[in-house]
Amino acid sequence: MFQYVLKRILIFIPTLIIISIVIFMLNIFAPGDPVEKMLGATPEGEPIPIEAYNAERKKLGLDLPVFYFAISSAAYPDTLYRIPKKADRENLSRLINDYGNWDKVDQYYKSTQALNDAVWAVKKDSLNPSALIKIKGAANNLSIRYKDKDIMKAFGKIKKYAEPIPSTAAILPFYEKALASYNDMKANPTLGKTKIPALNWYGFGNQYHNWFSKFLMFDFGRSFQDKRPIADKIWDYVYWTMIISLISIILTYLISIPLGIFSARNKGTRADGIVTTVLFILYSLPSFWVATLLITFLCQPDYLNWFPPYGIGEVKEGTGFFGTLGIRAYHLILPLFCWTYGSLAFLSRQMRGGMLSVLRQDYIRTARAKGLDEKKVIWKHAFRNSLLPIITLFANVFPLMISGSIVIEIIFTIPGMGRVLFEAIKYPDYPMVFTVVMLLALLSMIGYLIADILYAIVDPRITFK
Repeated sequence: MFQYVLKRILIFIPTLIIISIVIFMLNIFAPGDPVEKMLGATPEGEPIPIEAYNAERKKLGLDLPVFYFAISSAAYPDTLYRIPKKADRENLSRLINDYGNWDKVDQYYKSTQALNDAVWAVKKDSLNPSALIKIKGAANNLSIRYKDKDIMKAFGKIKKYAEPIPSTAAILPFYEKALASYNDMKANPTLGKTKIPALNWYGFGNQYHNWFSKFLMFDFGRSFQDKRPIADKIWDYVYWTMIISLISIILTYLISIPLGIFSARNKGTRADGIVTTVLFILYSLPSFWVATLLITFLCQPDYLNWFPPYGIGEVKEGTGFFGTLGIRAYHLILPLFCWTYGSLAFLSRQMRGGMLSVLRQDYIRTARAKGLDEKKVIWKHAFRNSLLPIITLFANVFPLMISGSIVIEIIFTIPGMGRVLFEAIKYPDYPMVFTVVMLLALLSMIGYLIADILYAIVDPRITFK
């Protein structure tokens, strides 16, 4: 058994690395600029000062290469990652694919940056407000456009609105230089380089290595929403999710296993029919609909005002353990019911099916033929072998301890991970979302390992090598 567990753990390592690479790449290619999200909006849409941008970029570790190596064409420089802004890097990649001459592309990029700086340096006066807005939009387009017609249109708009006004005419030398750089880039393409593959090796000083090594040390980065460390947010909110999940799992297994056995032992009877009907009804009811009905009819003064409709209850200072327990339990009765009944119905049916399958086996008939007591046949000989499907399902239930139930936590206003995950997806707060996904993958692997160990405990005939 020890060798098998060790072998599985060793298999987990490459599996976790592959999952982490996929999640990291999703994070890298997610829309938006993480630096701009962290720094927030600027007044009147002004560009973020490059010093502040670069400082935050370095703090986030985005000034490093993305991975240990990069496979590209010979036209690409090995230092493209040093270009600060994500939108600029993406646009430069398109220009490199179209023209291949990095030296000329780089000159054009620097000239458009100088033009942009000159445009934003122009002070607003009584003559230029409308023209200046159009010029700024056109200058910005030069940084994000790569098609010739779009770029020439932007150049034409800049000249059209800048020439007639003295304050904006000051940018024309920068305009002329940027236009000349663009024409020079078009006139001197080196497309042959785009067809030659190239491998750039960056070593361990890269974003992925930095991110994954910190993840293993439980440093998950910072949230886009409130700039807090993600580890702190998870620690604050996972508490209630884990408590509710653990109670729900325990209740589910304690109720579903005896219920499934009872239903299997009484197959075809009226009791089995009633249990089966009730479980099918429960399994078919959406949890959000049941939660809404419970709040409407059991939490409102117009009907049965038995339970609080939301929250986990306020505990006053000085309240003892049992007082606190009573307040929490009173508020969590309805969420726990909505969290549990669907799994209860499903696991009961699985337990019933597993028990019926075992009861048809020859060794069960032999035990009965020997005159063993029925309870002993059920609980000693049949019970353990019928648990295998239930154990398999445990691996899928285990990750819910972190993710929780998004719908239930939102409806009942429970400060748990499900609610935080929903808000992170809505924002979108990609570091939080991908951290939770990574943790779920890790918990899933742990769940499958625990399930395999439980197989051997429940059925000694199962051996692992």
